Amino acid sequence: MSTEQNEVVDIFKSAHALLSGHFILRSGLHSEHYFQCAQVGQHMDKITRLAELLLQKLGKLEYTTVLAPAMGGLVIGQEVARQAGKRFIFAEKENDKLALRRGFKIEPGERILVIEDVITRGGRVREALNIIQENQGIPVAVGVLVDRSEGKTSFEVPCVSLLELSFPTYEPDKLPESLQKIPAVKPGSTNN
Repeated sequence: MSTEQNEVVDIFKSAHALLSGHFILRSGLHSEHYFQCAQVGQHMDKITRLAELLLQKLGKLEYTTVLAPAMGGLVIGQEVARQAGKRFIFAEKENDKLALRRGFKIEPGERILVIEDVITRGGRVREALNIIQENQGIPVAVGVLVDRSEGKTSFEVPCVSLLELSFPTYEPDKLPESLQKIPAVKPGSTNN
């Protein structure tokens, strides 16, 4: 791992945001590890540093707006937008699908950077990219804190991640015996 990647892992560990157990990911896959980015989001110094690192890695992109899928991308998306001096909007669930609400609009030709916390299959990012295109905006790139897709997820625009850390994931009907013995939790949607 690079010095930057070690710093990112240390940030997650110090915030108790890298969990071990039996987790059901948003993608529906199961894993022994979970990135609870909301734990990092409690510490503005950590979010500030992650946004700095992500902006450095994204380079000199031209965009006017940052869009984050709720809930995961909200805190990091807003901080990236703040540091870059750009407008920030977010998409949120409506009838189990992401939508622009709260009067947010995308202008035709508006150049938009999508920021997310963690991707496994990239479903929420794809929904965000579709929203941009449906509104005649121009998606320029995706920035994520952690890509845990094992290199299997790609988008029609460049995707930059601070950390590529691939823990094994399993279909619900193909769990290893060790996970079958532990009750599964959905940390993103429970009080855990």
